[in-house]
Amino acid sequence: MIDSLLDVTVFTRVVTAGSLSAAARELGMSLPVVSKRLARLEDRLGVRLVNRTTRRLNLTEEGAEFHERCVRLLGEIDEAEERVRSRKRGASGLLKVTATAAFARRQLGWLIPRFLERYPDIRVQLDVSDTVIDLVQTGHDVAIRFGTLPDSSLIAKRLAPNHRVVCGSPGYFTRRGRPKRPADLKDHACIAFGSPPNQDWQFEGRGGETMTVRVSGPLVTNNGEVAHEWALEGGGLVLKSLWDVGPDLDAGRLEVALPGYRVPAAPIHAIYPHTRGIAAKVKVFVEFLGEELRAAYRSVLHDAEL
Repeated sequence: MIDSLLDVTVFTRVVTAGSLSAAARELGMSLPVVSKRLARLEDRLGVRLVNRTTRRLNLTEEGAEFHERCVRLLGEIDEAEERVRSRKRGASGLLKVTATAAFARRQLGWLIPRFLERYPDIRVQLDVSDTVIDLVQTGHDVAIRFGTLPDSSLIAKRLAPNHRVVCGSPGYFTRRGRPKRPADLKDHACIAFGSPPNQDWQFEGRGGETMTVRVSGPLVTNNGEVAHEWALEGGGLVLKSLWDVGPDLDAGRLEVALPGYRVPAAPIHAIYPHTRGIAAKVKVFVEFLGEELRAAYRSVLHDAEL
C-alpha cells in the first residue's frame, strides 16, 4: 500500500513538474527510478496515463481522470497530517495571498493588519492581480475569487455574499438618460472589465424572471479599479460589487441604473489547492476573513436598504 502511494505521488509530481526529469529533481530521485515507478503504475492499472515524447508530456483521458482523483486523495492525506501537526503548534509562517486590486485595497487593506494583530507569528505576502493565476505553479496559499469555481482541483470556501449593481455617474445619466429595463443597456456605453472582460450581464426581475444582456461600449479594461474610475468620470455604466461602490453610492458620486432589477450575487470565495492540505495559517486566515466579511456585508446591506 505504501509503495503504491509512492507511485501515485510520483505520478502527480510528474504532471505538476511537466516532465520526468523535473519531477526526479524535485523528488530527489534518479530519472530511471521515476520512469520505472510511472511505468509500474500504468502496468498495474492496465492503461497509459501519460503520452511521453522527447519534449512534451501529455495526459491521456484516463490519466487526466486518474490525476484529478489522486490530487484529491493526496490533499486529504496532507490535510490529515497538517491537522495533527497544527494541534502541537500555533499558526505561523509566511502566508502568500493573491486578490484583485480593488478587493485588496478596499477590503484586505484593513483586514490583514487586524488579522496579524490576532496571529502575530504569521507573515503575509499579498500579490495583487486581476488575472486568475495557477496557485500550484505560483506557490500561493490562498486566492480570493468571485462567483463559480470551474476548477475542481481546488478547494473553494465561501466567505460572504457579493451583491452587485449596475451604476453610473449623475453626469452620465444627464447626457445619456436612464435605462428602464436591462434590454435598454444595448443602447448605453457599458464598461467591461476582467480577464477576459465580462460583457454578459445577468439580471433577475421582481417576478423572478432571469435575463442576460450582451453589453458593449468604448471602454474595456482588465482592471476593476480603472473601470470604477471611468464610471466616476462619466465614461459609462459599470457592474460592480456593493463593497466597492457603496461609498460612492452613499455620497451621490454614483447612482444605481436599474433599481427594479437584481443582479445575481457572485459570492466571495477563498481558494486553495488540495495538494497543500489546510495548513494552520490558511485555516485561521480563511475563518477570520469569513467572520469579518460576513459582518461587513450585513452592515453594507443595511445601509443600502436605508
